[in-house]
Amino acid sequence: MFNELIFFKRLALAFGAAAAFGVGGSVLAQGGPQTTERIPGISLPSTMVWSAYPTGTTGYAQAVGIGSVMRNLYGTSLRVLPGRNDVSRLEPLRLGRAQFAFGGTEGLSAQEGMRDFGRREWGPQPFRMLLASLPEACSFTLIVPRDSRIQHPRDLRGARVPYVVGTAAPNAGVEFLLRYANLTWNDVQRVEIGGFMAMVEAFVDGRLDVKWNACHSATLHRIANSPRGFRVLEFPHNDQAAVARVSREAPWFVPHVTRRVTGIESPPQGFQVFSTPYPILYTTATIENSVVHGVMQIMDRHHNLYREAAPGMEGWEMSRQQYWIENSFMPFHEGAILHFRSIGLWTDAAQRNQIRRLERQRVLQQAWEEYVRTASRDDTEFARGWMEARHQALTRAGQEYLSRTWPVSN
Repeated sequence: MFNELIFFKRLALAFGAAAAFGVGGSVLAQGGPQTTERIPGISLPSTMVWSAYPTGTTGYAQAVGIGSVMRNLYGTSLRVLPGRNDVSRLEPLRLGRAQFAFGGTEGLSAQEGMRDFGRREWGPQPFRMLLASLPEACSFTLIVPRDSRIQHPRDLRGARVPYVVGTAAPNAGVEFLLRYANLTWNDVQRVEIGGFMAMVEAFVDGRLDVKWNACHSATLHRIANSPRGFRVLEFPHNDQAAVARVSREAPWFVPHVTRRVTGIESPPQGFQVFSTPYPILYTTATIENSVVHGVMQIMDRHHNLYREAAPGMEGWEMSRQQYWIENSFMPFHEGAILHFRSIGLWTDAAQRNQIRRLERQRVLQQAWEEYVRTASRDDTEFARGWMEARHQALTRAGQEYLSRTWPVSN
């Protein structure tokens, strides 16, 4: 049974925000020893492709920084493939044109066959996790213009809110944060936008009343220097019922206090927001264990070499990984597990969770295969029918169904 209080306290430790919840203690798990030298035994392809968020974003900058270590020490050229939306980031991974995706929670949406991935051409994907970044800044929150009337999430009613076509995870994130104020897409003006940077320009030009962003994104410099400027919309954590509404559908959205927001000064008490892991590094089950294990060793033991390359790199420290390892909604790749075992982070709890998540993927795959055999040819009816089939399959299997329904784009 999901215990919200325990969840918030334990994940707050992983985000380094224990003080915000009055939680004492520290995360004791550590990674391997840091080194500036090539690690013996690592053998990577001469070229690797990672899909990521567009140029100018935190995810893209971090991938480039990690790639420089791979090139300098291992002779591997890392090509970072920018995707303007969730589908374009995951399509190369699904088709085998990229070995890894360096994105957000869209990988979870794809695993679940939800939203844009509940279409006939997609369906649930058996992806595998490597690592998740848990930075001190927030990875997903809402901002409003500096002089906006919107002071509290409830004021979003009637506001012009972006719905970025093809970005299942951020659109879902907006949906989850609307839940805080008991709002849905029906309570706001949904403005369809073609991509992340198009959303930035729409906000700057006054065509949106709110937008989503990572707190440490370089794009916030552009917004801060625009005539409208911006401020962070806070989600007070003392409203336990509001927080519970968010966590019920997205347990990876955790209350978080951030004092790091690009482009503006943070007050001493910080901003009360939510956050999620970002970026998340994942792949397919068919990638060789040796390649994944090599990437894991680089991410762990060369952290000292890429830490300063982009904002939020502290989130990759192994000392922040324990909760996510034991509670991830996506199963880990065997190559990642090999590394976690070698540094003492793979626990009995992690193994139990791994078994449960593998079973979840099996249930989803089977439900999809059975559903598509007799599904409607109409795209809208197909999506709605899959929502119900998915809900029933997960409920029968004793698995969390998360969102039962979601908006269907034309």
